[in-house]
Amino acid sequence: MTATAAQPLARTETRSRAHEIWRIVRLHTVNPSIFFGVPWLILGGAWAVSMVLAVIITGSGAQPDDVGDGMRYSWAVLSPQWYLVVVGVQAVGLTFSFALGFGATRRDFWLGTSLMFALVSLLNAAAIATLVQLEIATDGWWVGTRMFDALWYGQTSWFGDFYATFAMQLLVLFVGASVTTVFMRWRMRGMMILSFGAIALALAAVALVTLNQAWPAVFEWFGSLGLGGAFTLVLAMAAVFAVAGYLVIRRATPR
Repeated sequence: MTATAAQPLARTETRSRAHEIWRIVRLHTVNPSIFFGVPWLILGGAWAVSMVLAVIITGSGAQPDDVGDGMRYSWAVLSPQWYLVVVGVQAVGLTFSFALGFGATRRDFWLGTSLMFALVSLLNAAAIATLVQLEIATDGWWVGTRMFDALWYGQTSWFGDFYATFAMQLLVLFVGASVTTVFMRWRMRGMMILSFGAIALALAAVALVTLNQAWPAVFEWFGSLGLGGAFTLVLAMAAVFAVAGYLVIRRATPR
């Protein structure tokens, strides 16, 4: 009787793949400020600076339309993009070992992380596309500034701005995550090979195009893509990094 009572109870229930993937998503949301807080603090700070600049310039006698034209090529709307690379790094580097310790498979971890990236990109893209339309409707928040209605934003439609932001955010998140998988698989040797290999390929491509005097053809090809085609290419690059990261993380070892 005592020996029987001392035996541990075995867990007999099975968990679905969707449950395990969603558990990884919930793991990433333990500290939501990483994905949602800091990027929007950066974007909000850039918006505040643009508003102050617009007020100062219009206060000195400039017309609101002139202020907007001067800010047309501001990169402030892309300010969170650079931080999202770090978010991609942290999403793998800080949670991979922890997830494996709780019984997650490498496949489920990568699928859950990819789903988290997609959700973050969807929410941010919808918010930014909406802010572009609000800025246009209010004529630059009533002071003529252009924070969101800049670069290629505001040139097409709400969906066009949504699609562009979604593609760019997915790309930078997967770039950070996939590069981190290389470090977790091969450590500094892999990072050195990846860095020098990427630089060598970039220099070889530039040299090949330059020697063949093909830069006009390259620019013409990019121009023929249009905004939709260009960001479809960006989305395809994000998919390539996502697949590459999965192939590497399958044999990565936790630190």
